[in-house]
Amino acid sequence: MLWTTLGFFALTALMIWFHLRGSGGGGSARPSAGAARPSQPCPRCQKPVVVGSTFCPGCGVPLQAFEVVQARVATGPEVVGGAPKAAVRADMCVGCGTCVASCPEPGAIVLQGKLAVVSDDLCKGHGECVRGCPVGAISVTTGTAVNRVRVPLIDVNFETNVPGLYIVGELGGRGLIKNAINEGKMAVEHIAKILASTEPPVSDEPFVDVAIVGSGPAGLSAGLEAMRRDLSCVVIEQGSLSDTVRKYPRHKLLLAEPVQVPLYGDLWIADASKETLLQVWETIVANTGLPVRTGERVTGVVREGAFLRVETALGTQLARKVVMALGRRGTPRKLGVTGEELDKVFYDIVEMEAFAGRHVLIVGGGDSAIESVLGLINQPGTTVTLSYRGSAWDRVKDRNREKLEKAIAAGKLTPMLESHVREVRHDVVVLEVDGESTILPNDFVVIRIGGDAPYTMLERLGVRIVEKELAARVG
Repeated sequence: MLWTTLGFFALTALMIWFHLRGSGGGGSARPSAGAARPSQPCPRCQKPVVVGSTFCPGCGVPLQAFEVVQARVATGPEVVGGAPKAAVRADMCVGCGTCVASCPEPGAIVLQGKLAVVSDDLCKGHGECVRGCPVGAISVTTGTAVNRVRVPLIDVNFETNVPGLYIVGELGGRGLIKNAINEGKMAVEHIAKILASTEPPVSDEPFVDVAIVGSGPAGLSAGLEAMRRDLSCVVIEQGSLSDTVRKYPRHKLLLAEPVQVPLYGDLWIADASKETLLQVWETIVANTGLPVRTGERVTGVVREGAFLRVETALGTQLARKVVMALGRRGTPRKLGVTGEELDKVFYDIVEMEAFAGRHVLIVGGGDSAIESVLGLINQPGTTVTLSYRGSAWDRVKDRNREKLEKAIAAGKLTPMLESHVREVRHDVVVLEVDGESTILPNDFVVIRIGGDAPYTMLERLGVRIVEKELAARVG
């Protein structure tokens, strides 16, 4: 029995030795899985990160936040030969799905989340998706298919080409809540590092270390991180607290994994309403004492020596650094009617499907209004009414006018020319048509009558605006 046991262990040891010799030594050795995995430096700390990783193992930053920052700047139409294919502009796509229905090639263009994505292998370059897209977000190119976004030029610290001026959140290219929170925090981390290495300037006028424009997730995160690092700060908001989220046309917001909020901890809201997120923000602001000035619109930022002066409709604020955390939609023009402050009123559409099965009133007679209409009429069960004060659609492109007239003829849309919105209520909207009041059932009002785009102000400040190319994600 003893010899049998010893023989068994000796045979086992011999087999293990042969296995290790074959797999780990000699000329025929195979490289380990770890050695075969490529890596690249982290955008912030420069430590090696395995390609495909979610976070940097060195500094812990989420790498998705740098997707737009590190994307290549487009220098013009990319023509490298080959078959034509469709390319989607991610900053313009509203996820209405009209392109999917228009394409004759099954699977060539699909919705991934809220973005239309083209398959290079299946796309034949017919261009039907281009003709079907209501917002002009698709083009056909003979180059490599890319998603193009128009964004301010910023570095990995979210600082623009204007020293001391940072841009975070939706205005930087992507509106994901978790990205916005992370970007606000990382921008202020860099600001704290810079300010710690410089002597505080002298001024006869009161100033703050950081002035933050906008109180959405990015702005509040920046403000909370400033407080955590003992930096004096102020958050300036043209609307109400977290107005970006409050006016976000989504019924549900999903944070699939927790995100770290300064002075609060992990924020994890799974399939919750935007009202839930707003309640969390309001609680955080109340508990931390973060200084937020609402109802104060910023009109400009100018350099004054070591400071930046933030100009608002109510005065000015001197600051050492400025973080712009504005929404991409800027300052919309409003109707000025009772009820316009209700949460059911929007000035842009991010997700068409959020309005499926609802009564929606679109207000406006320009291309943006018509494009919103053309996307909404394709949502199942949606009743769409278009109100315009003019007597004809004389401000729109021929392509949009043709589509609009077809939609009206098909009974997909109720047009109301020479009409004026007089009041918005929770379940109805009151319009004046030919001097008489008309009451319509209503779930949402979308006002598309123009406004002041934030990029115009940024360009006045000297911020460079560029188009960047994001590699197309294949479905």
